[in-house]
Amino acid sequence: MIASMKKVSVIVLAYDKKRSLHSLRKAGLLHIIDVPVRSDKAEVLQKDLELLEKAESRIRDAVAAIASNKKESQSVSQSSTHAVVAEDFADVHAQVAYLMEEERDLNERKQKYTILRDQLESWGDFNPEDLRFLKENGVELTFHRIGRKELDKIAQKIDFISLGRKAKSQVVALVNSKVPEGSIAERLDIPSIPLSQLKTSIATDTRRLAAIEQELNAVSNYLPLYATEIAKLKQLMHFENIASTMGADDTVAWLTGFIPNEKTAAFKALASKEKWGYLIEDPAEDDQVPTLIKNPRWIATIKPIFDIMGTVPGYHEYDISMWFLMFFSLFFAMIIGDAAYGMIFLILGIAVHLRLKKATNAVILIYVLSIATIVWGSLTGTWFGSKAILEAVPFLQFLVIPQISNYPELFGLSATSAQNAVMQFCFIVGTLQLSLACVMNILRKIPKKNLSALADVGWFIMIDSLYFLVLMLVINADIPISGVALMIGIGFLLVVMFAAQGPGISFLKGLVGGIAGLFTTFLNSISAFSNIISYIRLFAVGMASLAIAQSFNTMASGLLHGWAIPAGILVLIIGHGLNLIMGLLSVVVHGVRLNLLEFSGQLGMEWTGVVYDPFRETVEESQTL
Repeated sequence: MIASMKKVSVIVLAYDKKRSLHSLRKAGLLHIIDVPVRSDKAEVLQKDLELLEKAESRIRDAVAAIASNKKESQSVSQSSTHAVVAEDFADVHAQVAYLMEEERDLNERKQKYTILRDQLESWGDFNPEDLRFLKENGVELTFHRIGRKELDKIAQKIDFISLGRKAKSQVVALVNSKVPEGSIAERLDIPSIPLSQLKTSIATDTRRLAAIEQELNAVSNYLPLYATEIAKLKQLMHFENIASTMGADDTVAWLTGFIPNEKTAAFKALASKEKWGYLIEDPAEDDQVPTLIKNPRWIATIKPIFDIMGTVPGYHEYDISMWFLMFFSLFFAMIIGDAAYGMIFLILGIAVHLRLKKATNAVILIYVLSIATIVWGSLTGTWFGSKAILEAVPFLQFLVIPQISNYPELFGLSATSAQNAVMQFCFIVGTLQLSLACVMNILRKIPKKNLSALADVGWFIMIDSLYFLVLMLVINADIPISGVALMIGIGFLLVVMFAAQGPGISFLKGLVGGIAGLFTTFLNSISAFSNIISYIRLFAVGMASLAIAQSFNTMASGLLHGWAIPAGILVLIIGHGLNLIMGLLSVVVHGVRLNLLEFSGQLGMEWTGVVYDPFRETVEESQTL
């Protein structure tokens, strides 16, 4: 559930602003909207932070580069044994910054000299000073690349020395001559540094860059301090930014934030102790209220999915964690579709559990999804997509529901009837989920005496009626079409009449608004129809996964004898491994989508929430900069 929040306005004495902010941060209660403010101090802090982060990243890169060399990796472990003195961090960081700047300059010079070396390589080693000497003594040489045909045209007009050929062009040195006007020739600039000197400089720079890598690796034991200093600086920047955004005059300063209702007592005690003035009130509709989700442990297992997707419901929206977990588990099971794959996920979950030595939300989620997959795979008789396994083990046949089996012929049923049954189940699931969204909207609006709840009743009627239309079109079900059409019409009429209604809106005005949005409602009705049909993806993707498994089984079956057995086993491992990976990708594309788009869309959710993140210490107060 989404925790109830209160809006808190705090007033402090202007001269006591910084100390009061320290107390607020120490308490870690108030979520304060952090609006970046441009200032000289903020820019300096930002530059310091960027340098710290670049230095930390560069040290890690140096450690990784040296560790990749097996011979040099021993020096990494030796360097990590050096004592770390916190007081020396500033000097170490200054040294790292200097090395990074030197490294940048060396890389730029090395790159420049490498280009020049490549240009001079074909010319051989000579001293460019000789060209200047010749010029001073009346012999000026200029170098050009000219096409052979072009050179033949102007050969009688210039004095030149042929230096070599390159593709369809000729490299020449003009002696006290210029390229005739209108001729096409590329002037070649000769570097002012001899080739031998360029090579020496490149070699020297390469050795120095390697030495810098070693020096950076030598301070790798300061990486934990880098992490601490970065955290300190971020905390300081956050503090200064909030201090800058506070309203103030000559006497008082003030700020506004949000706090969970259950923590207001703790805030009141703090305000009384600090002698602050404050106002606690309910947030306004247009306030950017943060979202704090609090759920029982079994529901919180779905949190890793939300974290990966980066989705947060708005404060005034729904927490669909429970419904998401229930439907996502079913979608996952139907898409993966194989009980043996579920066993693999279960073993993986146990391995992670043993490795972490605790049951995190992610571990429990793996357990839930793997068990759901095992159950669904058992009900459909799918074990590594093999019919032979099902035939060989009578107990597995006992677990199967024949009407939805992937091998209905074993139970005297046709493949068409079984597939139609699974498709119908998909449509039932979709209709239930979308209808649930309508019911949730109705239950939320009724206490507010919001007439638009009747529009949700209309959507409920339409969705349930459209379900029968889907059955008729997809699996040729026999339905009373006139009755279905009547119910769809009634639902559509309710949506038109009440969709624009709401508290403070007269019925006539709402009716006019609904009629004005008639075409939009029509399009949304078509969308509702397509939303129900879209749940067929659960059947389609599951069948595709089964077909892939069966294909690899067929490929391997011809190899599982004699000397070819290892090859057959390899085909099975690779094939089913790829199928598992594609199944997981399908879960992300389809399983998550049905919850975040179809279901959430029917609820009217936009997922524009901001996570409740109270102004608090990330490092101890005594350690701050």
